[in-house]
Amino acid sequence: MKLDPIDLGGETIGQRLARLRKERGFTQVELAEKTGLVQTLVTDYECDRLRLSAEMAIRFAQGLGVTMDELLQPEGPKTTRKPSRKVLRRLELIESLPDRQQETLLRTIDTFLEAAALKSARR
Repeated sequence: MKLDPIDLGGETIGQRLARLRKERGFTQVELAEKTGLVQTLVTDYECDRLRLSAEMAIRFAQGLGVTMDELLQPEGPKTTRKPSRKVLRRLELIESLPDRQQETLLRTIDTFLEAAALKSARR
């Protein structure tokens, strides 16, 4: 019996792993530390030089804070994307500012976001 190839949605498992890592704001070194690996192995998995075993899939899913479905399925269940660590760090710094500075900064951010939304709507 010959099995039909699985449609991965145009993205390999390694590419998906790299995308999820970047979306969450991790470097390869940081993900390696979270999974108990060395950075070169993370690179090998992301470049599809190594096949992802069940144990490694679990390690990566836990390290990235995603479900196995998100990691392995091309069109896994839609979940709300979590802010990256980079964004969370900046939010913490903003919250430590005095109220007036926070308001000024947030108004500036809102202006940029509104301009981006208008530009996007014109396309």
